[in-house]
Amino acid sequence: MASLTITTIQTNLIWEDKTANLHLLEQKINAIEDKTEIIVLPEMFGTGFSMRPQALAETMDGQTVEWMKRVSRENGIILTGSVMIEEAGKYYNRLIWMLPNGQYGYYDKRHLFAFGEEDKQYSPGNKRLIASVKGWKINLLICYDLRFPVWARQAPPSSVDGGETEYDLLIYVANWPERRSHAWKTLLCARAIENQCYVIGVNRVGNDGNDIYHRGNSRVMDPLGQVLYHLADEEEVNSITLEKETLHEIRAKFPFWKDADRFNIQ
Repeated sequence: MASLTITTIQTNLIWEDKTANLHLLEQKINAIEDKTEIIVLPEMFGTGFSMRPQALAETMDGQTVEWMKRVSRENGIILTGSVMIEEAGKYYNRLIWMLPNGQYGYYDKRHLFAFGEEDKQYSPGNKRLIASVKGWKINLLICYDLRFPVWARQAPPSSVDGGETEYDLLIYVANWPERRSHAWKTLLCARAIENQCYVIGVNRVGNDGNDIYHRGNSRVMDPLGQVLYHLADEEEVNSITLEKETLHEIRAKFPFWKDADRFNIQ
């Protein structure tokens, strides 16, 4: 069964300075020596978690998306992270899944962080993005979505989908503050256990423009909720290889996923 190598970039971000952040991230990407297939960046990697989309958002042919196309093509990797996007007079916190051939998929963050007034500046999405790579199915979500397990819930298989689970890997990109680190770490573990899948959470480090500190605590969890990788407070580019065979063995030994409730999200 196919393995999948993923590189996570836990980094500080320069507040609301797209040009500087893209330059910084490109240097980190170009320095990667391990052979990797997917590179995961934090939420709003170009700006930090800013509530000024009127000044900073761009269209899907803007600076950041074009940068993602070029970097993905030049390095032969899939590149993902979220960007402020303006579309039809609305603003979205949009995760982009960029392929080396310039094709892409995207997911608009559904759960907007009202405590930080994200809901007053951005519009919510209503459709998940599950990408496919080398036989792996990957569910891509953003930060505050982590607090809402139904949105990520693995639906039980049916005859319609050939008895297959919806996805094998769940990825969250985030700007998750240090003061709520316990929730971040606990919920990543919970999402792995309840969905019997690998989970990756990529968070930034450092202070943002509102002097809110982020510890990082980027993590990789196995389908049993055990920690395969974790780092706090430091910047790091880390590559890890996930094994599909391990996932299948766990699901076969403990087929809890077959007993899950069926539901519809409105």
